[in-house]
Amino acid sequence: MKTLGIIGGIGPESTIEYYRQLIAAYQKRNLDGSYPAIFINSIDMTKMLGFAGANELARLCDYLLAEVQKLADAGAETGLLASNTPHVVFDDLSRVSPIPLISIVETACQTVQEAGLNKVGLFGTRFTMGGRFYSDVFSRVGITLISPQSEEQGFIHNRYMGELVRGVILPETRRQMLEIVDRLIDEEHIQGLILGGTELPLILRDEAYRGIPFFDTTRIHVEAVAEQIF
Repeated sequence: MKTLGIIGGIGPESTIEYYRQLIAAYQKRNLDGSYPAIFINSIDMTKMLGFAGANELARLCDYLLAEVQKLADAGAETGLLASNTPHVVFDDLSRVSPIPLISIVETACQTVQEAGLNKVGLFGTRFTMGGRFYSDVFSRVGITLISPQSEEQGFIHNRYMGELVRGVILPETRRQMLEIVDRLIDEEHIQGLILGGTELPLILRDEAYRGIPFFDTTRIHVEAVAEQIF
């Protein structure tokens, strides 16, 4: 088993969920009661989002590289970013990273492809919904991604940053998010929805809705990591 390093804190709630799920995935494979070796480097989400919001992607990559180096120096042999948003620089970061990094976008794409779908919706922060790092990966295998409209993206992003990353789960927010899903099903004919924000499964815990699957990128990422290193 390789020692895993996690860039966490982006945000804290999903970092806790990653840790919980990784322990469970390990113990499902190892029935002797032991636990995996995991390092967590909890970084400053505000700083990370500041670089992303200003489109200072080179500085974001440098910042993440320095934090990954800390994990490598501590003894981590494989790493992951416990968030979708910083994957905007994943390709550049992985090329210079001192340890192999496992991509949440690549693992999500593989899962959607295996499900046989070719048109899916995407929820996340505005950086994720408005960026190309998801569509670039999915388009390579012929999968079309549909993001919400601009006003809908603003609502999802604001609730994500203002509520979900703080662990606030409100029924009214869930209801309004599902209304956006309804529109994507009725008007865009999506066949599934990618929860491209690692806090989104905290409020959209459904495995499916109106007959379409929800793809929990946290769970998918954890399972991919477990298969590779546990």
